Amino acid sequence: MTALDTDVALVGLGIHGSAAAYELTARGVGVIAVDQFADGHCRGSSHGRTRMIRRAYPSPAWNDFVARAYDGWERWSAASGQALLRRTGGLYAHRGAAQLQGPGCELVESPERIREVMPSLAVPAGYRAVYDPEAGVLDAAAALTGARAGARAAGAELVFGERMLSWTATDHGVSVVTTHRTIRAGRLVLAVGAWAGLVLPRLAGLFEVWRIVTVTLRPGQQATMPPALGAFSVERPGGLLFGVPDVAGSGFKSGIDAGPVWDPAEPPAPATEAEISALVELMTGYVPGIDPEVAEAASCLYTMTADRRFLLGNLPGQPSVLVAEACSGHGFKFGPAVGEAIADLATGVDRPDLDFISVERRCAR
Repeated sequence: MTALDTDVALVGLGIHGSAAAYELTARGVGVIAVDQFADGHCRGSSHGRTRMIRRAYPSPAWNDFVARAYDGWERWSAASGQALLRRTGGLYAHRGAAQLQGPGCELVESPERIREVMPSLAVPAGYRAVYDPEAGVLDAAAALTGARAGARAAGAELVFGERMLSWTATDHGVSVVTTHRTIRAGRLVLAVGAWAGLVLPRLAGLFEVWRIVTVTLRPGQQATMPPALGAFSVERPGGLLFGVPDVAGSGFKSGIDAGPVWDPAEPPAPATEAEISALVELMTGYVPGIDPEVAEAASCLYTMTADRRFLLGNLPGQPSVLVAEACSGHGFKFGPAVGEAIADLATGVDRPDLDFISVERRCAR
């Protein structure tokens, strides 16, 4: 029998690959993980200081997985000694009927109630909103650093600047050829983000990669901090405007949940002056009276699916291969839950609750 180098080979060290490494090694599973880019790179979807988290979701199918994410952030916070999740409340405004639901969420229809729960946010007349008191802000940078540190402390080998060239299923698991070596493992986890369509050609038609721009304004403005402002989104022509309030000096960050299709082989182009100006105009329109001084403008990649659900689970016909594509612009908040799910599946724990985001559900069509 061919000797294995590790239990699990993992490709991709964004939030979900790092979370999987952390959760696997916590169970005593050996992990060798590689990422094609340098540590701290801005070529994917996991860089930046903050992300939004919320219980408000379009379908009850998500509620259990959302709860697992919240539990996971509490668990990670306790393990790291840092408060990774800060609750600020969230307001999600749409034309017509409310489009979100969730435990503890409230349908808000009167302008007076909207101003009461989020005084700084100017919601257009005639809009309805859903208020989520549990919504908040994640310290994304600390979470990523903590997951990697935890995985390394438990024995994982995490290597940056090493690209996978190919993978092959074997009688004993998988063989992964990289730019540096061949890794023989019992299982393979692919958490490759925008490169999923290239790494998994049979799934390529399920993904579309977009370039998204965000702008962060000068921190320290009371109108952009809780309780005056929490996490929010507002439906508008051309895409959903989302906002992350200034928490712990992070600055008020906003962006539009839509963008041009992008080839991930090319670095995301920096935000243009026109894009920055357009976003600042929206930010000052929806949060009136704030100082529009820009502290940072950034671009990142969203890997989108048609139904905006994830692809998470075993690759059909390849029982030794797991896919971790928690994508479509809302995956970061599920980091601990995705890591837990991958660790469960890799160690033989059945997770029928994941059927609604399984890889099989799309491959069967």
